[in-house]
Amino acid sequence: MTGELLLELLSEEIPARMQARAAEDLTRLVTEALAAQGLKPAAARAFATPRRLVLALDGLPVAQPDVAEERRGPKVGAPAQALEGFLKANGVTAADLAERDTPKGRFYFLDIARKGRATAQVLAELLPEVLARFPWPKSMRWGERSERWVRPLESILCLFAGSVVPFAFAGREAGNLSKGHRFLAPAAFAVTDFADLAAKLKAAKVVLDPAERRETIARQAADLATAKGFSVLDDAGLLAEVTGLVEWPTVLMGTIDDAFMSVPREVLSTSMRAHQKYFSLVDGKGGLAPHFLVVSNMQPADGGQRIVAGNERVLRARLSDARFFWDTDREHRLESRVAALKDRIFHAALGSVLDKTGRIEALAQRIAAAIGADADKAARAARLAKADLSTAMVGEFPELQGVMGRYYALNDGEDETVAQAVAEHYAPQGPSDACPTAPLAVAVALADKIDSLAGFFSIDEKPTGSRDPYALRRAALGIIRLVLENRLRLPLRPLFAAACDLYAAGGVSGLRPRDTVVEELIGFLADRLKVHLREEGVGHDVISAVFARQADDDIVRFRARVAALQAFLAAEDGRNLVIAYRRAANIVRIEEKKDATSFAGDPAAADLAGAEETALFAALERAIPDSRAALAAEDFAAAMTALAALRGPVDAFFEKVTVNADDPKLRVNRLRLLSRIGAAMECVADFSRLEG
Repeated sequence: MTGELLLELLSEEIPARMQARAAEDLTRLVTEALAAQGLKPAAARAFATPRRLVLALDGLPVAQPDVAEERRGPKVGAPAQALEGFLKANGVTAADLAERDTPKGRFYFLDIARKGRATAQVLAELLPEVLARFPWPKSMRWGERSERWVRPLESILCLFAGSVVPFAFAGREAGNLSKGHRFLAPAAFAVTDFADLAAKLKAAKVVLDPAERRETIARQAADLATAKGFSVLDDAGLLAEVTGLVEWPTVLMGTIDDAFMSVPREVLSTSMRAHQKYFSLVDGKGGLAPHFLVVSNMQPADGGQRIVAGNERVLRARLSDARFFWDTDREHRLESRVAALKDRIFHAALGSVLDKTGRIEALAQRIAAAIGADADKAARAARLAKADLSTAMVGEFPELQGVMGRYYALNDGEDETVAQAVAEHYAPQGPSDACPTAPLAVAVALADKIDSLAGFFSIDEKPTGSRDPYALRRAALGIIRLVLENRLRLPLRPLFAAACDLYAAGGVSGLRPRDTVVEELIGFLADRLKVHLREEGVGHDVISAVFARQADDDIVRFRARVAALQAFLAAEDGRNLVIAYRRAANIVRIEEKKDATSFAGDPAAADLAGAEETALFAALERAIPDSRAALAAEDFAAAMTALAALRGPVDAFFEKVTVNADDPKLRVNRLRLLSRIGAAMECVADFSRLEG
């Protein structure tokens, strides 16, 4: 027989950011504790709202399984102390033991039969222990209690198979009562099982399932926006956060005063999002609409007029501050703020942000010249890139750094490409972030990231394990994306070396040897490139095969090699040739070990004895120079095509020719021919690393 466990923990408001993880932790901790007691549910469901965690375990056995165990004791005839110790350890007497023969002799045995306890009894013991060690990121004590919870607990509901599981935690006794919405339906009600709880909560203005609340908010928001001819600005993070703030969502639309619409849209939307959790709307042209959406936790009788009016009043105050920052910041040119960066520390060992600005200027000029951008404009954009850190707006909204720099640069009459480079130089900041494509922006973005990597590696502040406080992995991935997506033929070793030299020239002390740092950075970048390619679906063996043959730092060339090898392996001739290569390599390896020699020399044309080996020799004579010429021209597809032409001659060779011929001279020549197959293919990739 089985039953359902229902657990609800009702408390003061749980922070939205903690809810999803808390539901997962509750499921994990309870199921693990039950499993340790021999109890496993058929299914588990967990839900979180701002005020409650709910766990439902279906198909949980009503009792632990009975246990029958045979425990072997000392050997019959062993010293008395051994027998006494066994009896004492198990709390039995000699009369409880039996003697049995085993392959190792006759031993004492204790038969233990333990009847499983009722699941309700097990739950009453383990649930308080589970709750006492619940891993909240932050928790609190209240009153005279020693137990901790994220917020003060109001009540505990716990039922198994319809009956209350009797236990207490944090001064609250488990029962069968729950409550609905704090304001709309605060009365307590009795519950019999999960279905009953979910239905009664819905009637009491609580949507238990976060997914349902999220869908409700998104649907209501879209309907309101569409009715006005607008659309909701996509913001998955805000939607997730607001879902965790309400139990009975009602979306309402408010109006932004026209006086604020001249402020940049990013300022308005950021202010509304950060401070008020409002959704922004956009019109058909992509411009910010003069309206906002607020999600209420009430069901207003007046259609939400009072709630909207109150939120509009609060928003006016918020946007007045934003407009003040916007107006006062523009009273000073962006360039005039660069000097203030000397008071901002980039890193205690690496100097100020002003120092970093100077290094980025030098690097951006060098990169711009290499990729066909205007070097002077790149230096100008680099000089202004960090200046908005000294503005009041960015001080209030740090997430707008770069964005505001663009607006202020344009206000000062700077070149539009310079202003855009200021806005984009932090990008890309993640795998889903758009990558700059304008050459000027690419140059400054690369310079910023290369400078950071070179600096932190120079003082041995490298990422370790999951620890990466300076986001250096993100910077490396940003470099990879900038290079690959813009197809930049940009050797990175000289740039990393130049970046290290700039730190030394700037008087930074305690730097590690430049050449060591550069090679570490190339290796670090290679590791991130492997991860990037695996996320694109490239097999790790393909990546390893190409890495083993390309030691340079040209990311675009490496990616082209990988693509060519993928295409080669996708074709039948390529796959079969790899099989033949393995066969040839295995034969050569075995015979080299047997003879304690190498067969790497060129085969002699005069010693070719049959048509098949003559044909293979001729095919190799064509394929090797053709593939090498294609590699030199970076036509990797052509190099693979040249190798693929070996498939027929190799197959015929293995079908007709005996490699280990009785004639020693013939045998050696044939082994050299097989070795030449490996040499031909391994100049493209290390095919021995391919799997399957």
